[in-house]
Amino acid sequence: MQVDKVYLRNFCRQDINDMYEFCSQPEIEMVGWSAHKNIEETKKVLKQWILNENIFAIVDKNTNKVIGYIAVHADSEEGRSDTKELGFALNHQYHRQGIMTEVISGVLDDLFSKDILYVWACCFQNNISSKNLIEKMGFKFMQEGKFHSESFKKEIPSYEYRMSKDDWKIEK
Repeated sequence: MQVDKVYLRNFCRQDINDMYEFCSQPEIEMVGWSAHKNIEETKKVLKQWILNENIFAIVDKNTNKVIGYIAVHADSEEGRSDTKELGFALNHQYHRQGIMTEVISGVLDDLFSKDILYVWACCFQNNISSKNLIEKMGFKFMQEGKFHSESFKKEIPSYEYRMSKDDWKIEK
């Protein structure tokens, strides 16, 4: 999938340094896991991401640098085949440039062109930037929830939002 400033592709071994850069930033903890303390941690995660066809590297078109990721997960609540969940993070140096808006819009276009009817996006209640982005994209607030973080060994209060295929058509 192509967007103006970036493109998406699957991860590969050569992404290790770029991935470590954004995974070691303290802001990454807003997605529910600890910032990587060394490149060995990143190597373990990268091996998993390479094997997962639903996790995409966000690559800056100008530099070919991996600046973040977006994941399209199966529905974790009800196991519905017509429902997906998004997860994403961006290197903090690229925040507030409209990149995630482009990426999420492109992913929603792709998902809703298929048999997907609903897409969920959740964020921690203290993650105001993600909350604002999700709401800006037109996702509808559904409920408060709790995310169990294995990395932090605790539950974190979250907001859960949903976009329907019909609502996306209106947004566009």
